[in-house]
Amino acid sequence: MISLNNVTKQFKAKSGTITAVDNVSLNIKEGEIFGIIGYSGAGKSTLVRMLNGLEKPSQGSVTVAGKEISKIKGSNLRKARQEIGMIFQHFNLLWSRTVRGNISFPLEIAGVPKAQRKKRVDELIKLVGLEGREDAYPSQLSGGQKQRVGIARALANNPKVLLCDEATSALDPETTDSILDLLLDINKKMGLTIILITHEMHVIRKIAHRVAVMENGKVVEIAPVMEIFKNPKADITKRFIQQVTDEEDTMDTVQHLLDKYSTGKVVKLTFIGETAEQPIISELIKELPITVNILQGKISQTQTGSYGTLLIQLDGDEKHIEKAIEQLETQQVGVEVIGND
Repeated sequence: MISLNNVTKQFKAKSGTITAVDNVSLNIKEGEIFGIIGYSGAGKSTLVRMLNGLEKPSQGSVTVAGKEISKIKGSNLRKARQEIGMIFQHFNLLWSRTVRGNISFPLEIAGVPKAQRKKRVDELIKLVGLEGREDAYPSQLSGGQKQRVGIARALANNPKVLLCDEATSALDPETTDSILDLLLDINKKMGLTIILITHEMHVIRKIAHRVAVMENGKVVEIAPVMEIFKNPKADITKRFIQQVTDEEDTMDTVQHLLDKYSTGKVVKLTFIGETAEQPIISELIKELPITVNILQGKISQTQTGSYGTLLIQLDGDEKHIEKAIEQLETQQVGVEVIGND
């Protein structure tokens, strides 16, 4: 559906040439929810602007829905953009138009007849949950309602791809979750390919299938979301994981726990997918004469399954503790001994 091959984007500045995107290659599947995460200045917004032709790559090619966006111009580019919807952090609504007028606007530009426009707008208002607010102006709407208008407008011309550039950054956590649930519902109902540009790992964890991590214009890591949580490789990826797992707070308390639980071993367990929902610890206690103290733990949901971490103390005979660790490893559980007796 989307292919970027060796894409580089450079800008000229007084200080010299700035490389905003540096030799990036990505392949995004049809119907996939794909996340691109990075901090400010990572190059992610420049990357998304190349997906809809607002920027041209300095090198490489960008292909969306079978069209090489990086090559086409004029009317061909405008036609191609009808297959690429986009929603923004600050909504970008027309303040002089009602909800209905904003959603109808791209249909008017495309020359869709009035009766057909009305029918399509009614469908979209229902899809995004804005029944009863059709005649309201943006100034009369909450942030979440404004973004729902933005989503409906982006879907007006039945695009194949939806680009979301920091679409939830201006929203509170509860509203963010409601918008993410709406995007997930749209993805399932319409099979729409969705690209999420964000600096929030919560957004990625909640609905993305795969994620690319960007830093200094480069993609430093790309993997399914579950794999990223299980085995983050780049330091920046580990920092993003800390946003949603409280990993940093956990490790800050480790020394205290080691001082308190001076016998046995303190072990960090990582659970992925079905193992996060199995009674592994209780089975361990039944089979071996050891004591298991749960010190700290958390289980979170991703789009493709559960992810959890658990900090425990194993106490008892050393041979039994070693056997317990071996048994945990056979259960497809990540095991890291962080304190010894």
